[in-house]
Amino acid sequence: MLTATKLLPPGHGLAPVLLKRAATIELDWDVRQKSRFDAIDSQGRALGVFLPRGTVVRGGDVLVAEDGSMVRVIAAPQPVLVITPCSEHGSPFDLVRAAYHLGNRHVPIELKPDHLKIEPDHVLAAMLRAMHLTVKEADAAFEPEGGAYGPQGRHAHGHDEHGHDHHH
Repeated sequence: MLTATKLLPPGHGLAPVLLKRAATIELDWDVRQKSRFDAIDSQGRALGVFLPRGTVVRGGDVLVAEDGSMVRVIAAPQPVLVITPCSEHGSPFDLVRAAYHLGNRHVPIELKPDHLKIEPDHVLAAMLRAMHLTVKEADAAFEPEGGAYGPQGRHAHGHDEHGHDHHH
């Protein structure tokens, strides 16, 4: 069994040709939020993943095995609820309200400009429908938002790039 103890964020200085050649593993959210798990890659190799506690693996990340080989992670399709504003009498602001109420319940949420995704939950689905949102079941990759204060709150740029300088 290969052991992987290193994780590279997507596109972290790797040549596209290397990423294209890398083996892959498809993992759902339940597995990707664990720091220790076993998997079988696309080449049929058993992989034992041992990452620092609290590490979350995202689709596109690359695991580096002890032999230097790389395994690209794919966020596997899984059952989700896709939440959109009601096309007849809703507005995009309804998604903001829904995200607020789901966040108060500490529900992992994938945020998109035109929809939200959560893991299936019939009680939450009923609450959202009562708020006049459209809730549909789907099989799709699930990449919930990371915590704002932790290292998993990935941001595509450095903190001060947009003039967020609060040192007055």
